Amino acid sequence: MGLMGGEKATGNWTSLAKIDLYSRLNVPGLSKPYSDLPIDPKGDLKDSTNLVEVQIILICAYCAIILLGLVGNSLVIHVVIKFKSMRTVTNFFIANLAVADLLVNTLCLPFTLVYTLLGEWKLGPVLCHLVPYAQGLAVQVSIVTLTVIALDRHRCIVYHLESKISKKISFLIIGVAWAGSALLACPLAIFREYFSIELNHDFKMVVCAEAWPRESLVNYGTIYSVSMLLIQYVFPLVIISYAYVRIWSKLKHHVSPGAGNDHYHQRRRKTTKMLVCVVVVFAVCWLPFHIFQLVSDIDSKVLDLQEYKLIYTLFHVIAMCSTFANPLLYGWMNNNYRTAFLTAFRCEQQPDSIHPEVSPALKAKKNLEVKETTCNGLPFSQPTSV
Repeated sequence: MGLMGGEKATGNWTSLAKIDLYSRLNVPGLSKPYSDLPIDPKGDLKDSTNLVEVQIILICAYCAIILLGLVGNSLVIHVVIKFKSMRTVTNFFIANLAVADLLVNTLCLPFTLVYTLLGEWKLGPVLCHLVPYAQGLAVQVSIVTLTVIALDRHRCIVYHLESKISKKISFLIIGVAWAGSALLACPLAIFREYFSIELNHDFKMVVCAEAWPRESLVNYGTIYSVSMLLIQYVFPLVIISYAYVRIWSKLKHHVSPGAGNDHYHQRRRKTTKMLVCVVVVFAVCWLPFHIFQLVSDIDSKVLDLQEYKLIYTLFHVIAMCSTFANPLLYGWMNNNYRTAFLTAFRCEQQPDSIHPEVSPALKAKKNLEVKETTCNGLPFSQPTSV
């Protein structure tokens, strides 16, 4: 939508800069209509992101996140698909996390960096709607997947049950997670406006901003933002924290009756520790960003901060660090993934040793099945887990 002149085209360089700040990246909407923005011919809005030194740092930071995210998450997906011993329910969920992070690395971060450096949206109307939608979708999928993993392990460990989620059910859960997340993220694409502003004959600017309907004192942008904070962050982390606290308590007070059980118990503890670290990294990386968004929604004066754009960008960079952290945690804290990664780099067909997280009772049952199928001349492959 083009807009030349009219109500939205009033103002000067200061109000233009504020409009750009309000609409920058994925800020949840203006706190006031464009026509209500203050006009101060003597004002001068500071923007450190225009400094060459700051831009070089931002370019290096975003490029490092994109590169690490692409390599790490692609490697996770590769080993889960290639190695049959890695095709387990938990690993499917972990691969789903990698897919969501890859979506951010490929579709969100490069365009966000360009937008930050150029100071206006020059990527067209399609990406104006698509980029914030993709980021909202990926974040929602990630937190749903982390919640499902925590609840599944809670049921298995606390209640001494083997996971009854089949591979087909796990794919169904993943599909539902993507469909539900896509629905929740729809407002980010629908209530968005792409237009140009011409302040004078010498300067025109293209803006990509959220455009929520406004009815008297009701601010739908704020309502949506706070709702997503609860749905995408607060409620899931409460559930996940409860699940892992009970899991850790159960594992801590576990008494092993034999060496086999003890080895199996130690593997479960290591896997649970790794998954807890994944959740903690996600929560810590996104916490500053969510708090800043919430404060901006509650008090619109935050939008008038001279370094608003720089602060927002820094918090966004911290949040995006979660997109490459998971593969590093897998390789550092999990022997199976470390072995699979090394095998992939060596271009070998199968990992040398993948240790299954299977209880001794179930392992004995599988061994019996191996003998039976061997007697019948049938092939058999034992499933393994993280």
